[in-house]
Amino acid sequence: MHAAVIVFPGSNCDRDMAVAFEQAGAKVSMIWHKDAELPSDVDVVGIPGGFSFGDYLRCGAIAANSPICRSVISHAERGGFVLGICNGFQVLTETGLLPGVLLRNAKLKYICKNVELKVENTDNVFTSAYEAGQSITVPIAHHDGNYFADAETLAKLNGEGRVAFRYSENPNGAIEDIAGILSPNKRVLGMMPHPERMADPVHGATDGAGLFSGLVGQLTNA
Repeated sequence: MHAAVIVFPGSNCDRDMAVAFEQAGAKVSMIWHKDAELPSDVDVVGIPGGFSFGDYLRCGAIAANSPICRSVISHAERGGFVLGICNGFQVLTETGLLPGVLLRNAKLKYICKNVELKVENTDNVFTSAYEAGQSITVPIAHHDGNYFADAETLAKLNGEGRVAFRYSENPNGAIEDIAGILSPNKRVLGMMPHPERMADPVHGATDGAGLFSGLVGQLTNA
């Protein structure tokens, strides 16, 4: 199973994401944002956290217009898998691969701490290693993680089982406590919390490892 991790100026979780994929058994390629094409055999694209282009204009807006993102969009449109974490989630909303927006946190402050998430839906490759309703603890580290969508979009997300994670105690004001959502075909996941930062025993816990092991296992055996 081949994972490509995109690197933008200002990315700071690209290596963490690559290590998490590798520990789960994937081959990983690091792809610079100015490259025009993904490797032809890529199964999943990872868009990491950080502060791409210094978060100028809007978080993820400049990155979403990088040359590689055209290839990421094509990959997703062909049915390929994409995982966007934190700034990666912001990039995915800016490309239109996921609906909604990430607003400034409700109290207008940067938040960095461990949070408890509820696994809302397991009918997808990303959460397949968890159980529906399971609580996991992973870190957040963001200033613009307040997810918002209009009533029609929320109805679709809820009705189609596309909310992957919710916060047990909402840290940022996200509507309906939403921490992660899926695309209509459930092959694109965007989430604000950082499972790659809780994927190794040296991190103090491994609740995030299941996302990578489940994903790699599902795609390897597909």
